[in-house]
Amino acid sequence: MNDKSQLLDELQELSDAKKRLDFTYFLYVLFSMVLICLLFFPKIYIQQQIYFKSRDISRLKSEYDMLKEENQLISSSIEEIRFKNQILDTLF
Repeated sequence: MNDKSQLLDELQELSDAKKRLDFTYFLYVLFSMVLICLLFFPKIYIQQQIYFKSRDISRLKSEYDMLKEENQLISSSIEEIRFKNQILDTLF
């Protein structure tokens, strides 16, 4: 009976050791998490900055296109006024 209880005690000690997490395991997990964060956060940050810059570029491009069209309209209006002015000058 003594051998049986000794065997059970040893088995219980082994199972208790597996259930507890020691400080080195905690440090290992913490170090792994920090390493993962250091690897992925710069990528996320750079992608976010690229997205915002491309959004700004798109907005500026649309404004540029709009101003270009407006410039063409104004140029045609000026040309029309010049033409009328030349015609009226020749008539009088």
